[in-house]
Amino acid sequence: MIREVITYPNKLLRTKSEDVVEFNEELHTLLDDMYETMLDHNGVGLAAIQVAIPLNILIINLPNEEDVQDKEDLIEAINPVITHKDGEQVFTEGCLSVPGFSEDITRANHIVVEYFNRFGEKQTMECEGFLSVAWQHEMEHLTGHLFIENLSIIKRKKFEKEWKKNHKNKN
Repeated sequence: MIREVITYPNKLLRTKSEDVVEFNEELHTLLDDMYETMLDHNGVGLAAIQVAIPLNILIINLPNEEDVQDKEDLIEAINPVITHKDGEQVFTEGCLSVPGFSEDITRANHIVVEYFNRFGEKQTMECEGFLSVAWQHEMEHLTGHLFIENLSIIKRKKFEKEWKKNHKNKN
């Protein structure tokens, strides 16, 4: 089922998510719904808080060489923790919860993440580049932060001004 993606400035996006304690059918349904929702919105990642569920859950599915999001490459992460990060990279990011806006963000290039899969089995992943960016972006959602908070004060003020101008007629 495709769920509604909540968008900035919805206050729920500022909520710190809680750890998942039960790995059950309800969790599996949420993960399946998140996957359908992410694809429907042309995203490469989605955190549960973006569909108004404040749980430490995220999914990532980067396109392959043929620019196809193969479900075999889907990462479902429950209660993820970054255990190591180093290096630096700048990547142009966008967000399903901040539609129509993208900006260069500086993040760690190389990370190691520990998490659980949908069955409660512990996983470890080491990654860099775009996958590392996707992990860090989605994990920020779990702490109640949006990528726009990583902008310089000048860029952030410019974003706020443009956002208000573009969205005042839509509310």
